[in-house]
Formats: sequence, C-alpha cells, structure tokens
Amino acid sequence: MKITLLKFLTLLLLLSGCTKENQQKITADLIIKNGTIIDLSDTGKNNNDLKNKAILIRSDTIFDIIDAGKIPENQGNVIDAAGKYIIPGLTDGFAVINNQSYANAFLFMGITDVIGVESERRGKFYHNSNPSPNIHMLREVGEEPVSDQSVIDTIAKHAKNGAEILLIMYGIKPDQVKLAQKEAKKYQMGTIGELGFTSYKEGMDIGVDAFVHTTRYSLDIAPDSLAKKVAAHPFSNDLGSAKWRYYNLLTELDSTNQALNKHAVNLGKSGSFLQPTFALLYLDMPFSKNPWKEKISKIINANDINRPADKKTGKHNYPPEELKAYQKLALQQLMIEKTYYKHGAKYLSGSATDVWGSMPGISLHQELEVLHRIGLSNREVLAASTSNFNKAYGFKFGKIKKGFKANILILDQNPLTNLENLKKDKQLILNGKNIDIESLLQIQ
Repeated sequence: MKITLLKFLTLLLLLSGCTKENQQKITADLIIKNGTIIDLSDTGKNNNDLKNKAILIRSDTIFDIIDAGKIPENQGNVIDAAGKYIIPGLTDGFAVINNQSYANAFLFMGITDVIGVESERRGKFYHNSNPSPNIHMLREVGEEPVSDQSVIDTIAKHAKNGAEILLIMYGIKPDQVKLAQKEAKKYQMGTIGELGFTSYKEGMDIGVDAFVHTTRYSLDIAPDSLAKKVAAHPFSNDLGSAKWRYYNLLTELDSTNQALNKHAVNLGKSGSFLQPTFALLYLDMPFSKNPWKEKISKIINANDINRPADKKTGKHNYPPEELKAYQKLALQQLMIEKTYYKHGAKYLSGSATDVWGSMPGISLHQELEVLHRIGLSNREVLAASTSNFNKAYGFKFGKIKKGFKANILILDQNPLTNLENLKKDKQLILNGKNIDIESLLQIQ
C-alpha cells in the first residue's frame, strides 16, 4: 500500500511539473486565450459557447483551438481576452468600396470581408485599399436576355478574373438559370439570384444559394404578367412604372395574404438564403438613427454616397410624394420579412452600400438592427453576418474554427445582450494581424 501511494504521489508531482515549469512553448504567430467564443453554428440555433480556450493563429489562418491552460505563462504573442467575447469578423455580403475611406469605415465597424459589387450608381470598385477588408468580387450574368453560349462564356470569363460570386439576373430564363448554376459550381462560385424572367420558386428548386433584395425576391407574389414587366425594366424611379406598380402591390398586402404566405412557405423550405438589404430603406423607417452621428462618418464624403441622408435629420430629402412612397414601402418590407422569417427563412447580411444613402460599415449595422426587429435573435443575427456565409457559399471564413481565416473580433461587451456592443470597444484581428482601430479614423 505504501509503495502504491508513493508511486501515486510521484506521478502527481510529475504531472504537476508538466503543466507548469515543463510546459513547452507553442509555435504560433498569435494566440488569443480565454474569453468566451460565441457559438454561431447552425444559423445561430446552437448555444455551445466555449470558455477557457486558446485560439492559435499561424499566418492568416486559425490552425488550432486548445485549452488555455496549455499556454505557458511566458508564451509570447498572446492576447489575454479574459472577460471578453470572441466572434468572427463581420461580413457585408453586398457592397462597394470606392476609396480608402470606405475601406477604413468597413474595418472600423468590424467588417473583415466584403462581397464586392460595382455598378453605374455605385461606381467602380477600388481595389488598392491598404488596409482593406478581404474582397470577394461578385459579377453578373443575364442583366438582359442572352444566349446559352453567352451564359457559359460570361461565367468562364468571370471565373478567370477571380470572381467568387455569380449574380444571376433578370434577363435569363429557367433553363439558363439552371445552366448558370451548374457553370458557377464548376468554378466553385457562390450564386445569388436577382431574378425576373425566372420565378424565385424555380430558382429555389434549381438550388441558387441566395437571393438579394426583399423587393426583388418577393416578385413571386405578383401576377406573372406584372413580374415580366418588372424584369424588363427593373430600375425605373418613375412612380408610374411597372416597378412601382409592383411596389404598390406589396404595400397593399397584409400578413394573411395567401400569395405572400405561399411564397414564405417556399422560401422557408428551400436551401436558399435571403439577403434583404434593409439598409436601402433604413432611412425611411420610423426608428432609423442618423448615420452621420457614427464616429467613423467623419472620414466619409457625402458626395460619394448615392442619395445620402441629410446630415442634420438623418433622413432622405426626397420629393414629398416619393418620400411617402418609400416610407410606406419600408414599413411593408418589415411585415413581409417577418412573415418569411416566421416560416423558416435563413438570412445573410448585406448593406447594398452605397445606394439610397447606405454607407460603408455603418449600414451593415443598420442591417443587423433590422434583422433583429423582424424576429431574429441576436445570436441568429450574428450568424447571418458570419457563419452563414460558410453555410451558403462554402467560404472558409466566418467561423472560429481550425482551418478558417483568422478574422476575429474581441469585444469588451457581450453582443448577445445588445447588438450595439458590436460597435463599442473591441480589438480587430484581420488575416491574423492586430489592427489599430483608432488609426482607421485617419486618412493619410
């Protein structure tokens, strides 16, 4: 018995020595230890938060997550996040960067990845920002009717030029959407539908990864004849246009409308994600906050923004009739999306910056606010801006997980309690590097 006890005590001393003096330094460029790693898996339905862990980063990638107790006390390159909250960097899934100020604004607001768009209203995408969020360019096919061969050739050209997302647009028909989906997946591109001559139900059945803009992917509610007219002229601001006749139809719905609920059921059952881009109408919502009061707005030039908010009121200076129409549509958008969410719709965050007063970085947080207002829990909202992008497109970012990009926010306060905590004191890790947040307020 004495020998057994002696052996036991000896073993205990050896183990104690291994966990203290004899610990081996860990090879890592950066270690983030302690803190609460918030679980954002399964579209925010899970809540298995991790504590007392250490995130090990090599270069720009998370290469392991281990017990924090395994980190020696004299280990270098360690951020101690005790008492803080750790989530992946946020993603804006539909936005432009026109200049360095825009890039700084995205980063200042915690956005480490942007799905980049450019257009006549948004202008050219600026690719020379430094520092910059990671850019994943989106390119279009089918803005107008085209041949099958043109669909194939266009997608091949986009893939060759590095596009990661294909926007399938109004002008192509169901067989061509199916062709576009197949070609995009051949090049490992994600797909977004902004459809017209193809119904969204057909797009769901084909397997399009996501749909963009509430006012676009609600088109299945309209009569087919009106939907086709909208597809032919989707961008008119004339209040008498087919687009506005369709918008007026949306404003006349109530939550019991049969066509609305049928479409909501289809969306909920599908594998496609929704990207409402609430920020396009945020300024016209009664609860909107003045975006010019955000700290980062001081480096943004209002002349760069399409139809910017008034700096004093934070509202649009539209002509009265147009303003009233947009305000009515904005309220109705909330009801429509509440119906979709109630039936199981899944969401991605995207601000549509910088159209209709939406602003870099700032408007992504407007988007998150409204996602919460339609019913998503704070955890589901965070998932919509992080892990859901992996689920939708297969991107290797948006998760605190081995093998994923080391884009990380370390928050002083819990975002599950209040989403506004995302904008408060934090540390930003971009591609494995600690970014000086305050330096982003200065443009050299």
